[in-house]
Amino acid sequence: MSVLLNVEGIRKYFGPEPVLDGAGFEIRAGQHVALVGPNGAGKTTLFRILTGEVEPDAGSVTYQPGAKCGVLEQHPEFKHETLWEEAFSALEPLLKLQKEAERLAEELGQARESEYEAISSRLDRLHAELEQQDAYQLDHRVEKVLEGLQFTKDTFKQRVETLSGGQQNRLLLAKLLLESPDLMFLDEPSNHLDVEATVWLEEFLRKSSSAILLISHDRYLLDNVANRTLELFQGTIDSYPGNYSKYLRLKAERVEIERKTYDRQKSEIEKLEDFVRRHHHGQKHAQAEDRRKKLERIELVAPPREITSPVMGFADASRTGDIVLRVEGIGKGFSDEPLFEKLTFDLLRGEKWGILGPNGSGKTTLLKCLLGQLPCDQGRVSLGQGVKVGYFDQQLQCVPDNVDAEEAVRPEHRATVEVERRNLLARFGITGDMAFQSVNQLSGGERNRVALAKLAGSDANFLILDEPTNHLDLWARQALEAAVSNFTGSVLFVSHDRYFINEVADHLIVVGGDGRFQVIEGNYETFKNLEASGLAREATHASQSKKTASPKSGRQDEPTKPAKRKRKFPYRKVEELEAEISACEDNVGHLHEQLASPDILRNGERVKQAQEELTSEQGRLASLYEHWEEAMELN
Repeated sequence: MSVLLNVEGIRKYFGPEPVLDGAGFEIRAGQHVALVGPNGAGKTTLFRILTGEVEPDAGSVTYQPGAKCGVLEQHPEFKHETLWEEAFSALEPLLKLQKEAERLAEELGQARESEYEAISSRLDRLHAELEQQDAYQLDHRVEKVLEGLQFTKDTFKQRVETLSGGQQNRLLLAKLLLESPDLMFLDEPSNHLDVEATVWLEEFLRKSSSAILLISHDRYLLDNVANRTLELFQGTIDSYPGNYSKYLRLKAERVEIERKTYDRQKSEIEKLEDFVRRHHHGQKHAQAEDRRKKLERIELVAPPREITSPVMGFADASRTGDIVLRVEGIGKGFSDEPLFEKLTFDLLRGEKWGILGPNGSGKTTLLKCLLGQLPCDQGRVSLGQGVKVGYFDQQLQCVPDNVDAEEAVRPEHRATVEVERRNLLARFGITGDMAFQSVNQLSGGERNRVALAKLAGSDANFLILDEPTNHLDLWARQALEAAVSNFTGSVLFVSHDRYFINEVADHLIVVGGDGRFQVIEGNYETFKNLEASGLAREATHASQSKKTASPKSGRQDEPTKPAKRKRKFPYRKVEELEAEISACEDNVGHLHEQLASPDILRNGERVKQAQEELTSEQGRLASLYEHWEEAMELN
């Protein structure tokens, strides 16, 4: 595959410390690459350098001559009146090719015999290009993309300036997908999309022949689209094969190797220093001097390149009654259009319920009805005995803007000292001077953490969370998942983060937006399995218990046979694979021995080389194990 983009030694300063400090990588044709890193690592800065918005202080960005690149713009600038016209304009190059083909066809009909072969040959090449780019069904292509991004046909003729901000951003994404450039730069493309549209997008991107550089906090999207992962941290980039989940596994293995190597060298240095200190003026002076010189020659191994996340955590919840929340036949609608009707369920102590549904289906409205912030049109909501609610709203109005973070988390129900409040903030990653910054000066992710810290300090035993993962990076999301999952109280939450839903929820309320709803016992994967089997479509307006839509309550006309597993690897004999696995395991063992050797530990370059070889061999071994398992099953 040809190299579309080569990035070398990029440095960028916005202060005394570099944001980017020698970042480099390459992208080849057709590769789908995820760019991950904690908030503040410089991902967006790097994107802006790659797209020419910002000049680097050092380094180079080189594109393959003639390569067509497309960027997901953040600020809409539209040139056409209607949504359809604006979307269709992305296919202007193909329209020009069509017109050129029509012109050549006319020329061919009037060509002299001497010109006929040359014009015919050009026309054949043009038709082949049009065929390759599927340029004969342009209307269908535009319609498919717009509908996939949840534009209904009655909006196709809508004037662009009347679209909402979210719709305009989806239109920008539609145009980029229709352009189908050689290389796409996508920064958070699933923003403004609900779960259904995000699922459509990831399938579209997965099948795309374009190379992709993708920034996203959606872990399902990263897993389903990316086949390579770049980690940006401390100004430099490490490359990993595979998607986000594979990156996490390989990253953990690499950090473990780096930590052991670092600790061994540190121990070796401490022993040498101790010998020099004890014998510098004694009978073993010559040996001590020899060890001192060895210390001077040692090339220090870098500490583990480890990305840490805040601990996060909620205190043990006080006990409530068995029923925490009882909802009896509630309904709510606006302008005679129902959002949900006759919704009935009991949320029991310790359960974690998620609310799922498309944009505009009434998820936040439902939360506000349950909180008593909006009146229900019908039915009744009641809290159980001893229930104390803690509410996280996605607009972060639960924390005041005009006070510093340390003051914002002060509990209302009890007295606390400053050190308690600072420790509470530190648990959610707000440390040092950040604790004394005004909330309105903090970034979105930092304000989110302050709000979570305030919630943790409220001693609530029933958490109601509206989009709690907004503005959080991947590592903070993992920490929050663990904190909410381990919380001993009860939880009800709305989230568009499918991974968070899957990890945390044990029940789901799926809101359809037209009065329909489902109550499902299980998580997101349960819901997807029910949907795939057709059971998820059995939604009803009637009251439902929490078991109504469980897998046990549904039925299928015929049991489906599991699909036969397809080969991922080429056919090889099991014996050959076992021999190669044995050799690879020997190599891994030998490299571990090298990294334990004092002679190797004194040479930083040899340590780095051995670490890289070990990472490569471990990746090869993992692949061989997969190949062996497949061969055992299918040979």
